[in-house]
Amino acid sequence: MSKKPFYITTPIYYPSDRLHIGHAYCTTIADSIARYKRLSGYDVFFLTGSDEHGQKIQRKAEEANTTPIAYVDKIVDSFKHLWEKLDISNDDFIRTTERRHHELVQAVFQKIYDQGDIYKAEYEGWYCTPCETFWMERQLTDGKCPDCGRPVEIVKEESYFFRMSKYQERLLKFIEENPEFIQPVSRRNEMINFIKGGLEDLCVSRTTFDWGIPVPFDTKHVVYVWFDALTNYITAAGYLDDREKFAKYWPADIHLVGKEIVRFHSIIWPVILMALDIELPKKVYGHGWLVVEGDKMSKSKGNVIDPLALIDEFGADAIRYFLLREITLGLDGNFSRDALISRINADLANDLGNLLHRSLSMIGRFNGGIIEAAGEAEPVDQDLIELAQNTAAVYQKYMDQQDINGALKAVWALIGRTNKYIDETGPWALAKDPAKKGRLNTVLYNLAEVLRIVSILISPFMPQTSPKIWAQLGIAANFADVQLADAKAWGRIEACTAIAKAEPIFPRIEEAPVNEAQAQPAEAIAVPAPQPEAEAAPDTPEITIDEFAKVDLRVAKVLAAEKVKKADKLLLLTVDLGTEQRTIISGIAKHYEPEQLVGQNVVMVVNLKPAKIRGIESRGMVLAASCDDKLQLVTADMPAGSKVK
Repeated sequence: MSKKPFYITTPIYYPSDRLHIGHAYCTTIADSIARYKRLSGYDVFFLTGSDEHGQKIQRKAEEANTTPIAYVDKIVDSFKHLWEKLDISNDDFIRTTERRHHELVQAVFQKIYDQGDIYKAEYEGWYCTPCETFWMERQLTDGKCPDCGRPVEIVKEESYFFRMSKYQERLLKFIEENPEFIQPVSRRNEMINFIKGGLEDLCVSRTTFDWGIPVPFDTKHVVYVWFDALTNYITAAGYLDDREKFAKYWPADIHLVGKEIVRFHSIIWPVILMALDIELPKKVYGHGWLVVEGDKMSKSKGNVIDPLALIDEFGADAIRYFLLREITLGLDGNFSRDALISRINADLANDLGNLLHRSLSMIGRFNGGIIEAAGEAEPVDQDLIELAQNTAAVYQKYMDQQDINGALKAVWALIGRTNKYIDETGPWALAKDPAKKGRLNTVLYNLAEVLRIVSILISPFMPQTSPKIWAQLGIAANFADVQLADAKAWGRIEACTAIAKAEPIFPRIEEAPVNEAQAQPAEAIAVPAPQPEAEAAPDTPEITIDEFAKVDLRVAKVLAAEKVKKADKLLLLTVDLGTEQRTIISGIAKHYEPEQLVGQNVVMVVNLKPAKIRGIESRGMVLAASCDDKLQLVTADMPAGSKVK
């Protein structure tokens, strides 16, 4: 049976300068939807590209003392490089300077002219070159462009006009009869009001510059850049040169665009299609802006965020996850470095990363690295299984509505519940009793199965992370062949599967302290570990504040924990201090299993003299409180490296 087609597009981006994080946001959304549809069994055609003509480009090239094509070639290469780094899975990249598009634009212009919907007249009015947009006097805001707020210039020239006014009522009727056509609803209402205000005929040619596609029957004119750009969606779909492909993929399922260009895509573009007697796209979705610390990005403000630098620092999947999780599609979203790091640490390192590492570590320690078949079951197991299966169904519902944020929340609710499941079932305690081996196998199998399901559900958003999880679980099947149905089924991991070595997929990120009072140079930090459960004697001598100040207490995150061989009381801890990692020997093995400690933020004395214990150098001491036979580590919900005082 042939797959159902699905066609999704981003706007084609204007190469007047390099792309910023806002462009990366839009393309990541489109890529995630495309990947989800492939996962769901669709035959996907995903298009992005570059819109390369117009007066703005010509002026930029002149300023750079080069030709327009040489100017855009270099910038378009940077677009492609960014999409490669961000792991964008587009099926085609269209440039409006390509021959296939040149021919289509001229054919479309000629067809609409021949049927009388394009006519010659003289244009006199206002034009915003940065937006490449015509405006009437009444549409200006304080004499400036209502979209970008920059100055407009008066334009007077012979032009060709497109009879948009002829299609006003037909377009309004279509929008009202197809409520899903423009989304979200707020954008739909804006467009209805704009149309009801009256559609003017659109100027669709220019003569005052020549960087564009010539009008086929009057070559002193070039086609207006927006008329040229919008038709890219049918160029790539094969309208002119591959009618079989066009019949398969058109109408487009989603045009994903920024809210500032919804008007072009939901008014001008549909009217062009109506004039060509071509079916309209199913949906135009206008996403919000990505602002920086509450302010729109601009070069003049110096707040433009380079996505390539972020990818190099944090990794593509972390950036993709942040953009998709932090922002609700359709609304404006705020970008900040602090929010990015917080989201990575909380969701990726602590939640997902910790679940994977804890689960694989326990499978390795308790079952020799083998995922055994499940044995004895209890109600808590069935609760987890039902949640996992329900999560896959809820996830699908959200994704079919383009609610990526909702889908991610559902997956992370499953991750959180599974971390809690570990604490509820206590595998470390089950492992101590040979009679409970079947029960232990059930718990460890369930953990592995949840991770398998999670890896599938997050694959549209974090395409590099999912195969890594798959590989660490030791699953032999090719992840590229996975389908959404595999996430709905429980029990797909085969018994006796050998896991790979557990490797951190998202190490916690700690920024350098901002003042010297919070940190000392790494070389000044030396330390190790007496027995933390030894209580202070009742007659402990008093000390001065200056003496206390000599004790350097910091928050440390436990990255790994294991028992010291031939030492019943000792654990070997690897901790992160934010600026460095250390090993500590701690006498808490009778009170904590190693798996309970991984991910904990403990308080540590960092300037204690190093000591060798059982041949291992211990450089610090973790603090614990004790009462009778009970001992509990002192923990702190603060970033690693935080000073305790």
